[in-house]
Amino acid sequence: MKTLSIDIETYSSAPLSKCGVYKYAESPDFEILLFGCSADGGPVRVVDLACGEKLPPETAAALTDEAVVKWAFNANFERVCLSRFLGLPVGAYLDPAQWRCSMVWAAAMGLPLSLEGVGAVLGLEKQKLTEGRELIKYFCRPCAPTKTNAGRTRNRPAHAPDKWAAFKRYNARDVETEMSVQERLSKFPVPESVWEEYQLDQEINDQGAALDLTLVRQAIAMDARSRRQLTAAMKKLTELDNPNSVQQMKRWLAENGLETDTLGKKAVAELMKTAPEPLGDALSLRQQLAKSSVRKYQAMETAVCADGRARGMFQFYGASRTGRWAGRIIQMQNLPQNHLPDLEQARALVRRGDYDGVEMLYEDVPDTLSQLIRTAFVPRAGAKFIVADFSAIEARVIAWLAGEQWRQAVFAKGGDIYCASASQMFKVPVEKHGVNGHLRQKGKIAELALGYGGSVGALKAMGALDMGLAEDELPLLVDAWRQSNPNIVKLWWDVDRAAIEAVRNKHANSTHGIVFSCRSGMLFVTLPSGRRLAYVKPRIGQNRFGGQCVTYEGVGGTKKWERLDSYGPKFVENIVQATARDILCYAMRTLRRCAIVMHIHDEVVIEAEPGMSLQAVCEQMGRTPPWAKGLLLRADGYETDFYKKD
Repeated sequence: MKTLSIDIETYSSAPLSKCGVYKYAESPDFEILLFGCSADGGPVRVVDLACGEKLPPETAAALTDEAVVKWAFNANFERVCLSRFLGLPVGAYLDPAQWRCSMVWAAAMGLPLSLEGVGAVLGLEKQKLTEGRELIKYFCRPCAPTKTNAGRTRNRPAHAPDKWAAFKRYNARDVETEMSVQERLSKFPVPESVWEEYQLDQEINDQGAALDLTLVRQAIAMDARSRRQLTAAMKKLTELDNPNSVQQMKRWLAENGLETDTLGKKAVAELMKTAPEPLGDALSLRQQLAKSSVRKYQAMETAVCADGRARGMFQFYGASRTGRWAGRIIQMQNLPQNHLPDLEQARALVRRGDYDGVEMLYEDVPDTLSQLIRTAFVPRAGAKFIVADFSAIEARVIAWLAGEQWRQAVFAKGGDIYCASASQMFKVPVEKHGVNGHLRQKGKIAELALGYGGSVGALKAMGALDMGLAEDELPLLVDAWRQSNPNIVKLWWDVDRAAIEAVRNKHANSTHGIVFSCRSGMLFVTLPSGRRLAYVKPRIGQNRFGGQCVTYEGVGGTKKWERLDSYGPKFVENIVQATARDILCYAMRTLRRCAIVMHIHDEVVIEAEPGMSLQAVCEQMGRTPPWAKGLLLRADGYETDFYKKD
């Protein structure tokens, strides 16, 4: 046997979507019901474990045989569940080096992250059976006790033999569909380097990060108390039955002379600036109640494994347009920042449950709890966290790709790109907290908003007006930035032409070290690293301005598969972010033996021995990959006893 394609059906009372597979498989009632498999592409066999069948000896042996490659769609699920099935202890899992994931393969081709979605887009003959959802609900989750089902809390095969037979057919079809995906994509193999990155990703997910459960549970209790107090204060102030109701609150505000269409966070913050009392107090209370910090803490408590670590927080290739990671369960990619100057003191108060102390010193309890979310992640006993991240990684990558020399010179001298950008735009020296220091903010907002073709709308979306910029100076800011960065502007439109030409003429061409090629119904963009971005079923279409553009199929803003359009600056954004991702991967591989427990955007968090050198980690992380000659990188970091934003 060389390959084994696997799909399993399981039961657990733990809620998979909320706790993740690692905690799900730890549940005392966890069980593998069906084991569907195919050896070397042969006929699919379903082993009915729930009804007493046993895995064939050669199949059981293959699960730990390093010579046999195990395939599955979302292989992390099968690998973790089978680790429990084989009796491995908490924290020990089957070797990810022996596994391949057809979901990763699909994602690398710009396809959906669901087996049903991939089958539909590829037009497979053997599609995933649609009745599976109801069968999973029936057999794989607890059921409500009723008179009809004699008060049972779980459905077993004997309770519905016809459904069980259908479930076995569903399991077999999933294996067939997964093998069809592999067969259809076989002409576009995933590079071995990406599988090595996937293995590293799985090792990080398996290791997980420790949580301070005392802090987590005290924060949940404090939040509940805070919500009770805030709700009571709101009721007293407004005399409403449910002051959390948007409709009731809008009506109360209107009756008191304040009309508003929305009670969104930004709208309420704006209203608070001019609202008379008691309306201002009511809006302030509403803002505090709207803080969703407790959800993160609840997600932590739900997902934490028996050894106190949260696992499975990172989805490899979760963003298929760039190959960057997506967050799962606790959603590490969107943790609130911390700005409290005495973070450690606030953390200590919450940890010991001193609600009155938190309220007295910080007033806004929900905001304080929100700022402490990151600090719930802690190193194991006797270790420390080393947190290191790249400095201005996207600004460095786009300057390198475009050959914008003045920017490269700023990075070479260790300068501040926001000051330098403002200086270039306004033709005066700009120093942070020094001469013309007020212009740095304009340089910063321009840098953040305009690098990928953004204009006045992008500046507004980035908060330019909130930062004190006047509406009439925004077009001038756009013009000044573009005139200061002619090579970046040229990169946008060179990429636009190269992409359109590749799709129209079905041949390869290149610009700025990026290769565009179109074959077999795919547009491929080969990055400097050698990795390829894929765009499905590209065509030449028309954009909303009446010009030509490349259109392709993908998951849009509605989360549905649809035809999308792109143009030079948008392609450049994908290319820059994908290249930044490849640089992070290169750094993570060089730091592989340093126990990386988390990585967020361009940052890595290492659970380090006390003697590990911060400087050595930053130097290692800042090494330029061999494929990026001339790119100037820099990594900065700090040591801490709990995770935070320094």
